[in-house]
Amino acid sequence: MTEQPIEIVHRVAALDIGKATLTACLRVPHKDKPGKRVQEIRDYTTMTRSLLELADWLGEQRVELIAMEATSSYWKPVFYLLEAEGLSCWLLNPTHVKNVPGRPKTDKLDAVWLAKVTERGMCRPSLIHPKPIRQLRDLTRYRRTLIRDRGAERQRLEKLLEDAQIKLTVVASDLLGKSSRAMLEAMIAGQRDPRVLAEMALGRMRPKITALTEALTGHFEDHHAMLARMMLDRIDELTTRVEALTARIEAMLAPFAHQAAQLDEITGIGPTAAGELLAEIGVDMTVFPTPGHLVSWAKCAPVDKKSAGKGKGGATGRGNPWLGATLGEIVASLARTDTFLGHRYRRLARRIGRGRAIVATANSLLSIIWHLLSDPEARYQDLGPDFYESRFNRQRRERDLTRQLERLTGHRVTLQPRPDHTAA
Repeated sequence: MTEQPIEIVHRVAALDIGKATLTACLRVPHKDKPGKRVQEIRDYTTMTRSLLELADWLGEQRVELIAMEATSSYWKPVFYLLEAEGLSCWLLNPTHVKNVPGRPKTDKLDAVWLAKVTERGMCRPSLIHPKPIRQLRDLTRYRRTLIRDRGAERQRLEKLLEDAQIKLTVVASDLLGKSSRAMLEAMIAGQRDPRVLAEMALGRMRPKITALTEALTGHFEDHHAMLARMMLDRIDELTTRVEALTARIEAMLAPFAHQAAQLDEITGIGPTAAGELLAEIGVDMTVFPTPGHLVSWAKCAPVDKKSAGKGKGGATGRGNPWLGATLGEIVASLARTDTFLGHRYRRLARRIGRGRAIVATANSLLSIIWHLLSDPEARYQDLGPDFYESRFNRQRRERDLTRQLERLTGHRVTLQPRPDHTAA
């Protein structure tokens, strides 16, 4: 069998990027010796002027492809600048291009190795979304970060009240609801009488006045008031920022309103989750040839690991944590619904546990999302909670139920048709 020749990228460059400096390795064909290649290595700083000099040099050398590793966030300004200069860039996963163990490791050797791996086609580029999606992703991720910070500040406030023997959260489900907030503001202002505080209850909290009086009896002092004031102000500040980000996100989602509406049709996905999904996945599904490619990219599919004919139970690996958080929240809300995906989660959770059931349901959810975003005319239609039951093989169900009854009773079970039974 003849060996197929390796397709080589003739003019390639690779960058080993750090925070302050980068090392560039250029590999091009030798002018006088056919089949031979020459390389040149240069060092640059990561300042804008130096990067423009790098772009000019690579342009003069007619570089066809530039490769770089995804090193923290240091690759972003380099990648975006070179891309804006009209150069073709690849971002590579460091795990996929890891150097051979045992060899010396320097910035120069890493750049040379990366160039050789790239020119021989031994790697594939990571997905880089277009600029509008990247900007949308920055906003959705920062909003999620602020919401987490607000939740943490709320927990600090609850611990502070516990320290003062104020059991407000035992009676009130929402610590920052209208009634609870009015009570907290009054306590900070100096009111300490639990009966007066309890009378501030509104709506459905009115029948709980007796319990509130007991819960608000503690030793809330000026020390607690000062800290509570700062915590409430911090919560209000974060809420204002979250609202501002949400308004900006809605404006940036306007060009993708149709895709967001498609995703919003799926039970468990609201406008917020739809925006986060589009920010992480994008709207162009041509980068994922099949639903399986999207699922694999999101690390929601287990990796098959076998040795000597025995499976070793491959895990899914670590994927995008922001996408994973959104999918987890969607599945958590789906689990309580009487839908196809909700029933799928509950059926799997009984058999393989909640953690794996969340990943498996997210797998199905991503497949649905891929089909919706791939076809602008597609609409989501829930299959119903009885989808699996209706597709079960009747004989298989009879066999399983018979075995369960035999294990339960200890007797041999024989099935006989009823005289008035009509076969389906």
